[in-house]
Amino acid sequence: MTFPVIGVVGGGQLARMMAPAAVALGFKLRVLAEAPDVSAVGAAAFSEVGDYRDLDTLRRFAKGVDVLTFDHEHVPAEHLRTLIGEGINVQPGPAALIHAQDKLVMRAAIERLGLPNPAWAAVRSVADVVSFGNAHGWPVVLKMPRGGYDGKGVKMLDDAAAAGAAEEWFGAMNPLLVEAKVEFSRELSALVARTPGGEAHGWPVVESIQRDGVCDEVIAPAPGLAPEVAAAATEAALRIAAELGVTGVMAVELFETPGSEVGFLVNELAMRPHNTGHWTIDGSATSQFEQHLRAVLNLPLGATTVLGATVVMKNFLGGDNQDIFAAYPAALAADPAVKVHSYGKSVRPGRKIGHVSVVGGAGESIAALRNRAALVAAILRDGPADTAAGREIPGTAAETAEKESR
Repeated sequence: MTFPVIGVVGGGQLARMMAPAAVALGFKLRVLAEAPDVSAVGAAAFSEVGDYRDLDTLRRFAKGVDVLTFDHEHVPAEHLRTLIGEGINVQPGPAALIHAQDKLVMRAAIERLGLPNPAWAAVRSVADVVSFGNAHGWPVVLKMPRGGYDGKGVKMLDDAAAAGAAEEWFGAMNPLLVEAKVEFSRELSALVARTPGGEAHGWPVVESIQRDGVCDEVIAPAPGLAPEVAAAATEAALRIAAELGVTGVMAVELFETPGSEVGFLVNELAMRPHNTGHWTIDGSATSQFEQHLRAVLNLPLGATTVLGATVVMKNFLGGDNQDIFAAYPAALAADPAVKVHSYGKSVRPGRKIGHVSVVGGAGESIAALRNRAALVAAILRDGPADTAAGREIPGTAAETAEKESR
């Protein structure tokens, strides 16, 4: 029996976390890494270093793989079209991937599908931004359509005077995307997976808590989310996947907007496993990484049931502690039920180094689960001598609303 070879373009933590799922299913994982020391190299059975922007490099890497997929969305679409023309199985294909590569294309698609968008426009000058702000109200959000992530490539402009500071961006990329600032109660994420044959499943909608533009915590399922809003969000994500021809895992990041017609607006799309789905490794019957591999190979999808009442995932970023492993004895002893996932990266302030997750049973409060995850993450980040023991963290938006309603 010949098991398939999966080629992954990009050697980040997402490719790294595909490796255990590939090993379990007997698949062979090959990674095209950006450098010899990136995250996935230490986990994948085979890796090579190369430039994903070079067509010949991609062509050589793809030779002999059964499917080519991605750790990120930055591979040039024209290269992927060439590979497909040469018989390479690329999943997801460039016609779908462009909606995650270019936010202007994404906004137009969401509008075409009749799904809830914030007010938006393509702008080519500061004057266009000012006209948009005057028409829709200030502040506005200016975005680079390509290349931005984790809060990068985003400017909040409070008024017309502030818009002048964005002049340099138009020299770097044109047009830009401007959006009305959304008044929202919290951020949500609807994660789904779809095969080339059209089978598709979603996980429960989750709450995503951001710090400084970076995903900090995820709570699954999103606490206090109205069932009709959760159902509509999942239905919207599945419809996007079907209409755009998405294959593999896709995350639809959402703003919850109580009082609006459907209760949410679409924020962004990611066509790959996503930070808001890391909780599925320990908290779902099928992780997003296994599901992605199943999906791109057009295999039957796994169950997406949650393995507990609530699952909390918390990222830990680079901090004062330079030796993550030295903190393991204290971190693992602090709460043996909390699962630690390290990405094999060198420590830099603010860099995603890993995450922890904890599965809660019936009756355990979300605040308690969050504090358990926060304690272990803090030990890893700061070292065992300076932990967050006993520190209460803020409640979720749903918890705060519940307390205020009592």
